[in-house]
Amino acid sequence: MKKIPLLLTALIGLTLFGCSQTKNEEKMISTISKETFGELPDGQKADLYTLTNGNGMTVNITNYGGIITKLTAPDKKGEWTDVVLGFDSLQPYVNGHPFFGALVGRYGNRIAKGKFKLNGQEYSLPINNGPNALHGGIKGFDKVIWKATEIKEDSVVGLQLEYVSKDMEEGYPGTLTVKVIYTLDNDNALTINYNATTDKATVVNLTNHSYFNLTGLKRDILDHEVSILSDSIVPVDATLIPTGKLRAVEGTPFDFRKPTKINAGINKIDDEQIKNGGGYDHCWVIKRTEPGLMLFATVKDPESGRFMEVFTTEPAVQFYTGNFLDGSLKGKNATFSKRFGLCLETEHYPDSPNQPQFPSTVLNPGDTYETTTKYRFSAK
Repeated sequence: MKKIPLLLTALIGLTLFGCSQTKNEEKMISTISKETFGELPDGQKADLYTLTNGNGMTVNITNYGGIITKLTAPDKKGEWTDVVLGFDSLQPYVNGHPFFGALVGRYGNRIAKGKFKLNGQEYSLPINNGPNALHGGIKGFDKVIWKATEIKEDSVVGLQLEYVSKDMEEGYPGTLTVKVIYTLDNDNALTINYNATTDKATVVNLTNHSYFNLTGLKRDILDHEVSILSDSIVPVDATLIPTGKLRAVEGTPFDFRKPTKINAGINKIDDEQIKNGGGYDHCWVIKRTEPGLMLFATVKDPESGRFMEVFTTEPAVQFYTGNFLDGSLKGKNATFSKRFGLCLETEHYPDSPNQPQFPSTVLNPGDTYETTTKYRFSAK
């Protein structure tokens, strides 16, 4: 056999190493693309952005309402599947929907009777949920066009969204300048950074309202195993407004300190809080073990192995199990029936402007509202 010269062998080795390295680098390249999503009745154009990481995970976000329309997660076989409720086109979002994937503001969750006082002045908000105000009003942040800027770095892609909410828009005081940044990394994590400033004292409670279904939209979420690092919930009355006191989760259907299937307690209507919420539609107070961004919840679909971890800087989370979905909406070859999706809306407590004992949601001029939430996906 003819021997290959040592120098040639070394060159071949370097070439093969270089090819291998190039392939690995190509695999880890993250991309972002843009396409037209549709047109609103007033003529404004909505765009759809596709964020893809180096592993093949994709997240679709439209600048209409900052809505996450699609998010893929891997199962235990390594297959990527969409795991959020939503639609493939703009019109169903415009027609009306229960905040699928949307940025919620100026105030996420409920404010009792649509009224609150701030610095001695009473403000009135649109009533859009029974006797109360919900998720920012009739035309909240979920129904406006945001200014979008693409972000592209080595291993991270993102979308920066900006919106200026005028003084007294939907009844809220102060001109609020909002910036929300979605970033997707190669750790299969979607991070949402919220930032806001105001020129007049106001109240702010921003969140994202994605409905997750880790089965890949094949069936309801009742078999999902959920854990929430929380010792107490914010109990509510029949209109889902906080009573003002906290309730320990121990010995109740609200104890998710260990991974627990949703169907283990969701139908225990002898519990007044389950009855009031029609299931789970409550705010859990996060038991903070460290400052800053902290893991506080996990969700697993046992059959597919899909696993979601949720981190936040916020003091609480609204855990909602799609109790008001009624099958009237369809999308992505699925019917969105009762309990077909779950939400983990990181936030401050509901009705905080009327509950002085709760952590404050007041934002003053000169101060900056900043929070972060991260959803990370894997398979077990």
